[in-house]
Amino acid sequence: MTRGSPYVEGVKKATSSIPIVFLIHADPEGTGHVASLARPGGNITGLTLLLTETYRKGFDILMSAVPAAKRIALLWNPDAPAYTPGLKALQESARTLRVQLQTVVARTGADLEGAFSAMARAHAQAVLVLGLGIYQAERQRLAELATKYRLPTMFHERDHVEAGGLMSYGPDHNDLFRRGAIYVDKILKGAKPGDIPVQQPEKFELIINLKTAKTLGLTIPQSLLQRADEVIQ
Repeated sequence: MTRGSPYVEGVKKATSSIPIVFLIHADPEGTGHVASLARPGGNITGLTLLLTETYRKGFDILMSAVPAAKRIALLWNPDAPAYTPGLKALQESARTLRVQLQTVVARTGADLEGAFSAMARAHAQAVLVLGLGIYQAERQRLAELATKYRLPTMFHERDHVEAGGLMSYGPDHNDLFRRGAIYVDKILKGAKPGDIPVQQPEKFELIINLKTAKTLGLTIPQSLLQRADEVIQ
């Protein structure tokens, strides 16, 4: 059992026979880790975050919060296998909305200050953070930098908002972790991973930190607040 695409990439290279169950894969089909969601094939299956589609939705929500923004920064790590399809989808959305995207790379926590400085120099008006383990570990620092540079920021996981980030939109990870045990049980009882369909998220959540919005001088539309699953005051 493993987490997302970077980990699956490693274990996939290590074995083609030992069953692999992923719990929060960004885009298993887009990365080629499974043949299809319905028929994974091989020795790999699990639960997907559908991040490519989730990023699009998060991008739309961010634009609802800052409708006047015309330049959005994307903070990402191009080394992660799942981010190529995610980036492509966001570029398509940006063209539709006539918004300019600025891709900014940060592979480690040490890169974050320089990344936000680059966003500010390029006059970014908001930021979309493409989920990554190192960003989760640096969630407090990310929230501080977003506030320092006065950049409304959309994250993928609620932990970022609890640490002081503005907003997050994404699947409920705890629900996916619980459902992962079902896969292990089926495989231990003789099922082949390649025959077990990849399941999609059933629960999504929008979290908004109203205190951070006030600090940024940003008024969140009432319509967006009403859609939120939780509003942190």
